[in-house]
Order: sequence, then structure tokens, then C-alpha cells
Amino acid sequence: MINLAYKDIRHSLSKFLITAISVGILLGIVIIMIGVYRGMVFDAKVLVDDIKADIWVVQQDTLGPFAESSRIHEDLQDQISYQNGIKYASAITFQSFQLENSYGDFKVMLIGYDPFSKIDVINKAKLIEGRTIQKQHYEIVVSQKTNYKLGEKIKLGRDYFTVVGITKDTVSNSGDHLIFTSLKDAQILQFTYTNERIRSDEGRGIHSGNPYLVNAIVAQVNDSYSPQIIAKQIEETIHKKVFTKQEQLTLLLQKVIKKSSKQIGMFTAILIVVSIIIIALIIYTMTLEKIKEISIMKLIGIPNFTISKMVIQETIVLGFLAFIAGNGFAYLISGSFPKRIVLLASDSVGLFVVILISSIFVSLFGIYKVIKTDPAEAIGG
Repeated sequence: MINLAYKDIRHSLSKFLITAISVGILLGIVIIMIGVYRGMVFDAKVLVDDIKADIWVVQQDTLGPFAESSRIHEDLQDQISYQNGIKYASAITFQSFQLENSYGDFKVMLIGYDPFSKIDVINKAKLIEGRTIQKQHYEIVVSQKTNYKLGEKIKLGRDYFTVVGITKDTVSNSGDHLIFTSLKDAQILQFTYTNERIRSDEGRGIHSGNPYLVNAIVAQVNDSYSPQIIAKQIEETIHKKVFTKQEQLTLLLQKVIKKSSKQIGMFTAILIVVSIIIIALIIYTMTLEKIKEISIMKLIGIPNFTISKMVIQETIVLGFLAFIAGNGFAYLISGSFPKRIVLLASDSVGLFVVILISSIFVSLFGIYKVIKTDPAEAIGG
């Protein structure tokens, strides 16, 4: 049996392929937008996963340093260390900086930690060059994407720091590159004012500046203890807000990046609807272009079912080729984006199913035109 769809596609192959590629580019943008969302979720979890901590102690009545300002005293780590069930505790700070080098300017998050703590803040599996910090002053570990080199000097505040290590794929919850210094250096940068500010405050009778503050204290719990129980115990005894690791991840996903993820989700949904509408218009236009041929086929006795099957088959082929082209386009340009793009096969398969079902549905517009076509049009020209 002659396959009408095959014959028709072969007759205008170049036009059909160009149409499929054009629709594919739009689908590629949809795939990229899904990847942007996945990247946001991935970045939000990276830092919490890299820091090997079971609980996070932050300022009372706050959501912690990822969501709002949090300041607690550094010596609180000693009090937490002696809590029943705590294995290790360590203070940590977070601070944003705008840096600039020969490759351009960029935003980073500086993490200050105790290099001699038994809690790993730097994920050593992501350390691709050099080493971690081994001194209390003037050493720094940077992300590979900052383009700093080993041994290079970076000025932060009034001091110069030597790059001793380079990490890969280390980002903050907002996707900014991470840099690491010792806790003492980070406290000087974050909590100590300039000499001019100190003199100005003292002239007003204000004694400002407290370098012994941190943004959070992270702790590891002994294997035989529940992080939830220990967290509740610390809240009751020390009167600070305590999050477990899972609660911290939930906070990041449901509060910190919630609005941004919703916005991307809405934009992605709009793009999918637009893609479906465009496919519908293309199929309808392709059917209109073949009205005379369809009339002749009906005139010689070819049933509506056979002609309608041709329209459905062409629609499915168009959707399939557009999907292939879209995936190729997405993977081709994904590496050019400044933030992480995570392309998952499951997302692509899900989009393919949506496009396939939608393509079959929108082909009904072309089928309706086929059924309504009068065979007499073949005679009337």
C-alpha cells in the first residue's frame, strides 16, 4: 500500500525539514528553560551538600544566612560541641563580593571557615588544583570559573590573599562562584569596620565592630543520634534557631528560590503552548496548500480516513524531527550560559510525550479541513 505521508514528505523534503528545524529551535528554548530551572535547584543544593553538616545553628527568629541576615557569637560553637550527641561543631561565615580581573567582573560568595576544623567545608572531590587552606591568614581557595590561577594574589579589603587551591562546580544557592578563606580573615572582612568608620563611630560615642561574630554554626551528629532530636534539644537549651540538613534544603527550595522557579515555570509553560499553536498553524497551512490534491484524491475514491491518516502521520513526523532538532540545539548552546544548565533525559522524554500528544491533537484541525473539502474543487480548479 502506498504511504501518502511518505510520498508527500519526500516530494517537499527540504521545505519539511526546514519547517521541522524552525519548530525545533523553539522546542530547544523550552528544553533550555527547563534546564535553567533544574540548574537553579541543583545550585541551591550544592553548598549544603558539600558542607558535611547534619545541623545548622543560626540567629533566633531568622531563616539563616541563605535567606536573611544571621549573626551569632563564634564561641557558641564550644557550647554546641559539648551538647549530647554532637560529634563536631564549627563556625562559618558567608559574604558576597564583587570581584574583577582581566576576564571581567563577577559576583562571588566568600565562605569563611576554620581550616583546622574536623568538618569539611570544601568538598575535596571538587578540588582540581592545589590544596585547601592550611593557614589562618592570607590564603584563599577559588572556583575555576573565576579564572584565577594558583599563586595569584587577590585583594580583598585591605589585604592580599594567595590562591592556594582551585575548585570545580562550587557555587552558592544563587549560582555565584564560591571562594574560601580562613574564618579569621572572613571575620575581619565582614565584621570589622575601616579605621575611618571606627573613628567616626567613636566620635559619636558608638563602640562598633565585633570581629567575633559568625553567620552560622554547623555541626555533625553522632551516628546513633537523630539530627531532628538534637536540633530540638539545642533550640531549647541555647535558644537559637536550628535547621537539620533536610530542613535547610527545603528552605532553599521552597522559600529562597521559590519565586524565581515559579517565574521560569510560567515562562516555560507559555513557550510550550506557543510551540503547540505554531505546530497547529503549520499543519493547517500544509493542509490548505494541498487542498487541490486532496480534492483529486477524494474524487478518485480515496476515503477520508486514508487522507486523514496522512495528516496525522505528517504531524507526528514533524513533531519528532522538531524534537530531535530541539535537543541538538539545546545541547549545543547550553554551555554558553553564565549559570548552570542541567539537561536531564527524563525532562526531554516528558517534553517529547507532551509534544507528541499535542501534535496528534492539533492535527485534528487539518483533518477537519480534509473532511470538509469538496471533491468538486478538483474540477473547478
